Amino acid sequence: MELLIMVYACRTSCARNIIGVIPYFPYSKQCKMRKRGSIVSKLLASMMCKAGLTHLITMDLHQKEIQGFFNIPILDYRNAVIVAKSPASAKRAQSFAERLRLGLAVIHGEAQDADSDLVDGRHSPPTVKNMGAIHPSLEIPLLIPKEKPPITVVGDVGGRIAIIVDDIIDDVDSFLAAADTLKERGAYKIFVMATHGILSSDAPQLIEESAIDEVVVTNTIPHEIQKLQCPKIKTVDISMILSEAIRRIHNGESMSYLFRNIGVDD
Repeated sequence: MELLIMVYACRTSCARNIIGVIPYFPYSKQCKMRKRGSIVSKLLASMMCKAGLTHLITMDLHQKEIQGFFNIPILDYRNAVIVAKSPASAKRAQSFAERLRLGLAVIHGEAQDADSDLVDGRHSPPTVKNMGAIHPSLEIPLLIPKEKPPITVVGDVGGRIAIIVDDIIDDVDSFLAAADTLKERGAYKIFVMATHGILSSDAPQLIEESAIDEVVVTNTIPHEIQKLQCPKIKTVDISMILSEAIRRIHNGESMSYLFRNIGVDD
């Protein structure tokens, strides 16, 4: 809200250009219509445009390919493999793999968790007790709840450095499950690279106790406290990229130079 007020104040003061710098775009994961929900990111974008923003600088929107600003030294990285922790992030991982000329692996399936199968009363099948009360002549089949497929890894990770890439790391349960699976498949080092390191709740402690060797994030979100709790968390500074983007917009220069090493489809 403070940002919108400042933008509107600049607009009413006849500012020619108003550039908003939002390294982590809020609610970027809420970009799809879900049952009984709303597209919050659409609402936020509309509010910013209405307030008067003329340009917006952000990093790695949830539904866009990552912008290739990581420059992380990893020993023997040619023996590495890029890992997508779910089929939904396969395209992002493929972009990294093609740019670095590395192999690609995809983790498919979910961990079996009894708590996740709790029904909410809207889509749950009838209980066996209720089914017994139905007249036999109706021959209504018993509905069986969907079973989660077991976790499998498509691709060779044995004896290699596994690099899991994603845009946001907040709730680390899926990353921990992926790391355990990769260890079982023979990966000897596991790195996690994400643009936005939210790392809320007890995420630093869980990472410290996990099979993950290192987590690399950018400073789009302050996480100094989390780094003190977990030495495995490393930070890549993106201030030079943001300052160069602001300078180019201010001088009317092309922004394409910042993405000269990135393909059109990325």
